[in-house]
This record gives sequence, structure tokens and C-alpha cells, in this order.
Amino acid sequence: MNEIEAFISSTKKARVEIIPLIDVVFFLLATFVLFTLSLNKIGSVDVTMPIPQKGDPSEDSNVSIQASANGTFFWKQGSTGVPELITAAELRPRLEQYRHSVPVPRVFVRGDRQATFGAAVRVLDLVRAVGIEQVSIETVPSGAGS
Repeated sequence: MNEIEAFISSTKKARVEIIPLIDVVFFLLATFVLFTLSLNKIGSVDVTMPIPQKGDPSEDSNVSIQASANGTFFWKQGSTGVPELITAAELRPRLEQYRHSVPVPRVFVRGDRQATFGAAVRVLDLVRAVGIEQVSIETVPSGAGS
């Protein structure tokens, strides 16, 4: 063997080590993620919340109409009012009188546990027919007249 062949056979072949490469890539990825997260600043908008005012209970002029299973209705004005039993024929005149007597009429419609859906829809139709626009449907289960 001559010297060149001896030199080539004695030199080691180059190897690519994958473990240090993975460590470097992981370090770069973690650095990038941390740097990116530090760039996000949480922005918020200052909101002034309304302060509840204690009003006079006499100002509570909302009307609750509850449909019952036998085709009658319960009329209750205000949160402290006593429910009155009325018939379907009395409902429209009362709604018209209520609409003219209150500046902003609001009606809550609900039914007792045995009432049919059709009775509540009839009340909704009557409320809209007399021109009351603020109507809500209550989904609280209740007994008759409560």
C-alpha cells in the first residue's frame, strides 16, 4: 500500500449526529413560541356598568298574562299585584286599556303546567294586534294563577 491509500483507509468517515440536531431545533422552536406569546398583549375596553336604581314599586306597570288549561287567563299588573281570573273575551279590552294608560306597555306571557301552546299563541296574537310591541314569553313553570 502506498501512503495515499493508507491515509484514506485510516481517516474516519463523516457521520451526521441527529440527537444534537433535534436539540437545536427544539430549542429554536421553544424560543420562537415563548417570544411569540410575549408579543400578544391583551387589550380591553373600559365599560361603565349601569347602576341599578331603586324605583317606586308603583312604577312597576308590567302586565303578566298566564294562560290556563281551561281557556281562562290570569291578569297580573306589576310584580306585587294579585292575579285576576279573566275570560278570553275580557282580554282584548283590558290590553287596549292597558296600552293607552301606560307610556311603555310591557307584557309577559306564560302558561300554567296544563295549558296548551295554542292559548299562549292567542295571547301573543292579541297583544300584537292591540299594538303592544314589548312582549316577552316567560318560561318559568308555574301552577294556575301563580
